[in-house]
Amino acid sequence: MPDTTTTTSDPTLANSNRTIQAATLVPLKADLTDSGRSIVKFGYVRQLRLQPGEVDNVRQSVLKMADQRPAGQRAAGMSPNFPWDTLSNFEGQPLPSLLPDRATFSAVPLADLQRFGEVLQTIRAQAVETSGKAPRPRAKHDEAANKLPFAQHLLNTVAVANQGLSINTSVTPIGMLNLERLDMMPAGLERGELIGTIPLAPGERTSVVQKEWSVTQKEFTSIVTDSLENVSETGVTDNTELTQSTTSQAQHANQFNITGTVSGGIPVISGSSTTTFGMQNSNSQSATDSRKQAVTLTQKASSRSKQEHKVTISISTVTGTSETTTRELVNQSTTDPIRIDYFSLMRKWLVRLYRYGLRLTYDVVIPEPGAALRKTYADIDTLQSQLGLFVFPVKHSDVDAGNVQDLADQYQASVPPPPPEGSPIVVAASVPGLSGSGSISHFPLEFDVPPGYWVTKVVLDAELSSPAKVDINFDVIGATFSYHGGNTTIPSSQLLSRIDGQPLLFHTTGHQAVVMLFQGADVAAVQITVSIEPTAQALAQWKSDAWNALLNAAQTQFYSGQQEIAAQISRKQDELNNVDTLTLRREEGDEIMKGVLRFLLGPDFNYMPADVVQAILASGGVDPTHGVAFTANALGMDQTAWTVVSQHEDVIRFINQAIEWENVVSFLYSYFWDLPQSWEFIRRIRHSDANRQAFLRAGSARVVLTVRKGWEEAWVRFAEGGFEDATIDPQHPYLRIAQEIAAYDDRNYPGIPPANPAASGAKIEDAVFAVSSDSLAPTSSPVVIAVDSSKGFVVGAQVVIDEGVDLDSIDGRQEAQTVVAIPDDKHVTVSAIAHAHGATGQPYPIVQPGTKGVLLAEWFEYTPTSGTDIAMTSNLTTIA
Repeated sequence: MPDTTTTTSDPTLANSNRTIQAATLVPLKADLTDSGRSIVKFGYVRQLRLQPGEVDNVRQSVLKMADQRPAGQRAAGMSPNFPWDTLSNFEGQPLPSLLPDRATFSAVPLADLQRFGEVLQTIRAQAVETSGKAPRPRAKHDEAANKLPFAQHLLNTVAVANQGLSINTSVTPIGMLNLERLDMMPAGLERGELIGTIPLAPGERTSVVQKEWSVTQKEFTSIVTDSLENVSETGVTDNTELTQSTTSQAQHANQFNITGTVSGGIPVISGSSTTTFGMQNSNSQSATDSRKQAVTLTQKASSRSKQEHKVTISISTVTGTSETTTRELVNQSTTDPIRIDYFSLMRKWLVRLYRYGLRLTYDVVIPEPGAALRKTYADIDTLQSQLGLFVFPVKHSDVDAGNVQDLADQYQASVPPPPPEGSPIVVAASVPGLSGSGSISHFPLEFDVPPGYWVTKVVLDAELSSPAKVDINFDVIGATFSYHGGNTTIPSSQLLSRIDGQPLLFHTTGHQAVVMLFQGADVAAVQITVSIEPTAQALAQWKSDAWNALLNAAQTQFYSGQQEIAAQISRKQDELNNVDTLTLRREEGDEIMKGVLRFLLGPDFNYMPADVVQAILASGGVDPTHGVAFTANALGMDQTAWTVVSQHEDVIRFINQAIEWENVVSFLYSYFWDLPQSWEFIRRIRHSDANRQAFLRAGSARVVLTVRKGWEEAWVRFAEGGFEDATIDPQHPYLRIAQEIAAYDDRNYPGIPPANPAASGAKIEDAVFAVSSDSLAPTSSPVVIAVDSSKGFVVGAQVVIDEGVDLDSIDGRQEAQTVVAIPDDKHVTVSAIAHAHGATGQPYPIVQPGTKGVLLAEWFEYTPTSGTDIAMTSNLTTIA
């Protein structure tokens, strides 16, 4: 059968086009001059952190070094117009509003600034050396104590600034971006690779079996889940028991014996009589005090386990159908063999590469592009570090009456008050004595100690009197106190003590009695004052109750806080994950823009300057926390405030219009270009969106700013001179590049004529091409140009005249003009002529550019399909 190979003339399916946007970035190298780079220079001077007097010191050092060299070797000093006074304004900590304009540094030679920084670094190095040799300060508050660290800090600052100035001024940020587009159109089918063949001898018959089948699969899954929860609690009880028993015994014995013998008689009778009288008095008192103190601490630990048993039953059913077709192939020839070949079918695509625009680019590298977006991750990390096991820092022994209230306030606990100090027990009695000087009287003073208290001391006050001048004896049973003397008052406030030195009845509880004896007094007035305090057991019980109350409150507070922290973590994670992709990309674009402005326009650039903030706040009705303002009927600003805000808005408008922020290209660099302290944290950042995760992990980013068409010169003036209308050298290399790119874009895009002026020499998509040989002179009036054909030209469209771009040649001054009229099919009228054309008599093109741009290249691509092709031939030598 005949060959069906598609040729390049095959019709394309225009409605099935595929389009892919592309761009080619071309960095440019330019010979740098001293003019411009005002923002870089301004930021460098601010970074130096000039101290009072340093500018004058640098000036004197420069003059001194220049004078010390021989006349033939004298080094060049600073330029005569070096702005020493301008730099003096940066000394100390000046207000940003009082600093000179950035444009002031546009004309400052770069070499002079570098020389200034080198001399300043030398001076600061000498200051560090001098501070290191200074004697050690006597006191920490001595002013000299901080001189060395501060001098080292200033030296490091100037070293970093010098290095940064060298890097920022050695790289050319200017480049150009060619805007390109790939158009792919289906252009038919092409026979592809040989996939099978069937040879047939003369007269041979063969059967070809073709099978077609379809498979239907159905799956039923049943999931049964059993869940069992176990809760176990383990309790550990620690009992501490202290048992103390005290026995005290007092015994008093009194024995009185009288024996009388009477003898007598009369002479006849004699006799004797003996009389005996005995009296014994014994008084014995025994007291036993038994104390038992027990402290029980119970710690409970609970665990909860969940056992889940999951059974999955899956039933899969596969149903297949097949269809078999048998075909018989016969070679009708009796002399020639044949072969039947099967080929794959390939889709043929016509691919065209268009270049439709040229843009000026500005390169800048910024550190930590996603630093602000990491804050939520930092908050989560901080919250997660607060999750942990409960630890109660207060020990049982730390609780006392002095700090219990502070602890209760700290943990918001309701703590029982400590036992109050006991009130003294006072017992008094007036007891008459027995008659006779030898009589002994005894009496007890009884009292009850309140529950939870014990005796700490017993103080005696007594007064004894007797009418006879006899000695008085006074004793307290069980105490070392004893009095022997005349009619008097016992010294007041006698502390009663036992033989072992402890106070009488020390640490006794319950019902108690103090027994006293006196002799020789007819009246005894006695008073005892018993001091009591809470027992150790009562204090221990209170301390245990208070500690348990603090523990329970602390646990409640801790677990409540843990739940709140977990909830905060969950909310923040939801904030990170529940964001649509478009919002993520918009946030990243905003951060790129913010970082570029911060590091391109200098450290003093404010997104919202202080004077603008004050002007807005002064307008009234402003809620700065929620961003609510201008809600009143009137603006609420005077003319001055309105001017301040308006000027700032002009800067915002310029920055957003001059740069195509929607087309900014950024290249993310790895995390190790960030601060080493944050490497470990950055590596652990995870996000469900891969692009956001890469953005958050980036240590630095290269950002290629695309300057909007028509804003090339204005942007260079702004970036190099400090302001849009800054006056910079017209021969500044960056300014010339910007002007050339803008002019080239106007002349050559979207349709540049081909190198071969013949219409068939290039394929310019939907462009109109004509050739003229007229000799044209510059004029501002409309000009009629003779062309080979005016078909397709449109009134009001822009045409490109000529093909050369050499500005030094007589011909070839390519320009763009507007069609104002089409007189006939052989003439075109343009609005004006800026350059001479056709002086050499050579024809030149006139092109009305197409909307698709310049066709740079055209080729075919193939993609596989599921189709097959068949061929049969008997000439085996011609089969590929």
